[in-house]
Amino acid sequence: MIAAAVMATSLYALIVLARPALGEDAGSQAAYRDIQQTLGLVPTFFKLFPESGIAGAWAEFKSVQLNPKTKLDSKTKELIGLAVAAQIPCHYCVYFHTSAAKANGATDEEIREAVAMAAISRHWSTVLNGMQVDYDTFRKETDTVMKLASEKTGTSGKAAQ
Repeated sequence: MIAAAVMATSLYALIVLARPALGEDAGSQAAYRDIQQTLGLVPTFFKLFPESGIAGAWAEFKSVQLNPKTKLDSKTKELIGLAVAAQIPCHYCVYFHTSAAKANGATDEEIREAVAMAAISRHWSTVLNGMQVDYDTFRKETDTVMKLASEKTGTSGKAAQ
């Protein structure tokens, strides 16, 4: 009984004391201002996101998707976003990532290829999972194929572990 009371009191203290001193409002208002400054407006989907999480959501969006200094260039990130969006499927995301890919220099052919790669991945995923192909065997065969391919091209062919 005492242990439960101590635990409840500790949990309450963690929840209450973990709040930022300035409150969530200051962080969210700063995020909204930054979104406005960066994008020219605050899109509705950002306005509808819970205020308590908008600062973190915007930080993630800005530091990965909008950051030109990541390992992937912006066009590649948007083509990946389009491929995933086509598979989810999310017509909002398809529209956004298609527009953003074009804005970052993607051609219509690159857009079609990204969507086709998504379809190919989905197709073979369905076959592999549906047929319950042994994963260890699949990995060994993939490593063999990559090794043979690298010998032909002179590149490293080992799949990521």
